[in-house]
Amino acid sequence: MISIGHIFAKEAANENDYNLIARFSDLYERESDPRGPFLRDYNRLIHAKAYRRLKHKTQVFYATKHDHVCTRIEHVNHVAAISYNIAKALGLNGELVNAIAVGHDLGHAPFGHEGEKVLDKITKDKIGETFWHEYNSLRFVDYIELLPDPQNVKRNLNLTYAVRDGIVCHCGEVDENNVKPRSDLLDLSKIQADNRPAPYTWEGCIVKVADKISYLGRDIEDAITLGVLGKNELHKLKSIIRACLGAGSRSNTSLIHGFIMDLIENSTPDQGICFSSRYLNLMNAIKGFNYQHIYESERLTYFKEYAGLIIRSIFNTLERVCTSKSHDTKSELSSLENVSPLLANHFSEWLVYYASPIDIPRSTRLGNSPIYNFEQQTDIARAIIEFISGMTDEFAIRVFQELISFDRGIVELVDEVNHMKG
Repeated sequence: MISIGHIFAKEAANENDYNLIARFSDLYERESDPRGPFLRDYNRLIHAKAYRRLKHKTQVFYATKHDHVCTRIEHVNHVAAISYNIAKALGLNGELVNAIAVGHDLGHAPFGHEGEKVLDKITKDKIGETFWHEYNSLRFVDYIELLPDPQNVKRNLNLTYAVRDGIVCHCGEVDENNVKPRSDLLDLSKIQADNRPAPYTWEGCIVKVADKISYLGRDIEDAITLGVLGKNELHKLKSIIRACLGAGSRSNTSLIHGFIMDLIENSTPDQGICFSSRYLNLMNAIKGFNYQHIYESERLTYFKEYAGLIIRSIFNTLERVCTSKSHDTKSELSSLENVSPLLANHFSEWLVYYASPIDIPRSTRLGNSPIYNFEQQTDIARAIIEFISGMTDEFAIRVFQELISFDRGIVELVDEVNHMKG
């Protein structure tokens, strides 16, 4: 019998295919480097600061202090593990799926999908475009994340086309089966939110499906841990599983294993990456359950309002600074430092790295090009939006607490009075 892996091996991403490994420019080489282009991309991604910040970004339950509740960094690694298992069984490129998986949420907003919704509304109001995290992740890996080269000059990640494509085309929210790669090379920067294509590689298709396998079961596990799901909801969930699989109780790991094995057994180059009808029905039923009882739970109502207040407050503050009548961004940021030193200092650094023309000196150790033209209002808004999108939940909360606190002003006033008395 010919194994599925043997059949798919002919379809695996070829690391000698120029279309797949093309970069914006040549990447420096090291002697005796055993890594191929996709493994190099994986290494570059896990060394990126945006990857590190995922450990403090919401998956579903925001800013949780519970050690065992999933954060965004755990999610991308769960996706990587699931994707690698599927790729190995199907004879596809495990290094490519790992790179796509760890990078697929690098541009995700703080506070999970609620943060994404808030930034989307701001983007539509200020720029007339859509904010969607898949495209923002591409923006981060293409233009924002920097790594030092051998001369210690900070440069863009400069990833391969196949990895960049898998990142921007990873959306797993859409209910679809029989996922197949598209045949045409696209300018990835021109993909629109309302017309998202399939990935260009089979490996990208795997990550697209693995993303959904990963979050559905884990979100249930976390909801149980935090008491969001009670006995009635769990009874309903058992009924859903029993109706689809003939068994009423499955652990998260058991469900994930079932989805993986079903996908492996039913996927072929002709059929595409697909589930059997019973597992597809189960996935859609669990997704519906999660939306009703977890994502739209009343327990998350105040968090959503809080997240929106934080993001809008930070955006409005920075917009006032950058569009003041004085046109002196450096001076305005110095004034902001009296209120929120965290926000003023970090946004100043952001402008040095990515904005032009501004009245703040640029380091000679920066090998990237500015991407925001501060003579255009839309670029000012985009700079602020993308700056906020890179924040962790915890950092955004700390900035917000500085913005609403008067303690700093009181301390400075007392110091001034004491100085006058002296």
